[in-house]
Amino acid sequence: MNGAFARLTCCLFLLAVSSAGARKPDVGFVPTPPAAVERMVEMADLRPGDVVYDLGCGDGRIVVAAAKRQKIKAVGVDIDPQRVAESRENVRAAGLAGSVEIRQADVFDLDLRDADVVFLYLTPRLNARLMPQLRKLKPGARIISYEFDMGAAKPAEVVRENFDRFGEQRIYKWIVPWEETEGSGWDIYRMSP
Repeated sequence: MNGAFARLTCCLFLLAVSSAGARKPDVGFVPTPPAAVERMVEMADLRPGDVVYDLGCGDGRIVVAAAKRQKIKAVGVDIDPQRVAESRENVRAAGLAGSVEIRQADVFDLDLRDADVVFLYLTPRLNARLMPQLRKLKPGARIISYEFDMGAAKPAEVVRENFDRFGEQRIYKWIVPWEETEGSGWDIYRMSP
């Protein structure tokens, strides 16, 4: 019994260490307004069979909306176990478990080369940090970002609308390969691009 107790204690210690060492989210969860979700999905120009990723999927609302609109394979990715559980429940409640997968993972460790569409609602610096992965997307892939640009990547389209009571927001769309500009359109030390 003493040896079994020691093995159990060791396993619990290793589990605690591995859980404590898990990377925390880079940003807190801020839900995308429903009107913005609909506009983002519309801008993505979804086609049957597309593979769609939502990086930092939160409660899964974008992958659910996309899968309801078109017959696609959608993958939501979040590092926060609470958001993953909530997303999975929302996918199940929508009856989309066959076409939407939710993964708990670090978005910076993903291979996105099979993606036709990537949705983002991160920050300018996180978007810029994702650019090396996003450059590997196949030609014609679409990247849709709520509120924030990708530094020097010149968007193919920018929509400015009021999606909630807080005023005008932006949705950016890039088509791979994108053009590069000389500098970023967004600076966190200024109030606007």
